[in-house]
Amino acid sequence: MNLRVGTRSSLLATSQTGRVVRRLEQLGHRCEVVTVSTLGDRVTDRPFEQVGPPGVFVRDIEQSLLDGEIDVAVHSYKDLPTVSPAGLVVAAVPERLDPADTLVVDERFWSPSSPRLPVASSLSVGTSSSRRRALLHALRPDLTSVALRGNVPTRLNKCREEEMAAVVLAASGLQRLKDAGACDLAGLREHRLDPAVFVPAPSQGALALQVRLDSSALHAIGALDDPRAHRAARSERAILAGLEGGCQSAIGAWLEGDGDSLRLHAAYEKESGLARFVASGTPQTLNEMITQVIDRLR
Repeated sequence: MNLRVGTRSSLLATSQTGRVVRRLEQLGHRCEVVTVSTLGDRVTDRPFEQVGPPGVFVRDIEQSLLDGEIDVAVHSYKDLPTVSPAGLVVAAVPERLDPADTLVVDERFWSPSSPRLPVASSLSVGTSSSRRRALLHALRPDLTSVALRGNVPTRLNKCREEEMAAVVLAASGLQRLKDAGACDLAGLREHRLDPAVFVPAPSQGALALQVRLDSSALHAIGALDDPRAHRAARSERAILAGLEGGCQSAIGAWLEGDGDSLRLHAAYEKESGLARFVASGTPQTLNEMITQVIDRLR
């Protein structure tokens, strides 16, 4: 089958799309990569919540999919709103990378303390994520968060050049760029943030492969699905939907565990402060766990 694969044009987006394309080609399909400019890519001088409604990195790609200009869209799943446009469906979630966040620290500010930054009220940490800002404030109220936009290499350079002590990035994004040989960490140190404490964005580290419901590509794309990754991403995003949050809301959710023992971690910034809850159970009780988390945090 000939497939036009749509993606954002950033290095990270094209790198992760390249992995999907290689999988599809191994299954005998011929692929053409089509890059689509999104609103989130075009507007880089404002925090995400000021750019527009949820989906600033995906709406233009979804429209290309609806218009028949591409056959499948490759998204970072955490960028997708919780409801897809009519006629589109997430057909597959491939194997998920590490869902955690990583603190990337300018080595001039590196400390053996946890989370690898000394206590000093003058230190600033770059992020444009409301969730990361809320978690940073809860864990380290002595730090100052500063808005930070741009692709991963740009953020790393800003950490070096603009006197930020650190930036917070998705571990999966760093790993994909390292695999592509496109991640310069000179002068920087990495510290993985425990996802049970620094709760990731729902479905962070996962890709969403979106197609039209009536597409002949539905079966071909479905062959790339990892059921465990899909279950985890779907469960975490159910928390997001239940709390009526968009992709820029201060909501974290992470499903820990495989097998018969699961723990669903969640964090939610309310007017009264950051609320946390953990539900435990089994795959058979996962829906009840999701409901329990939403009821406790709402």
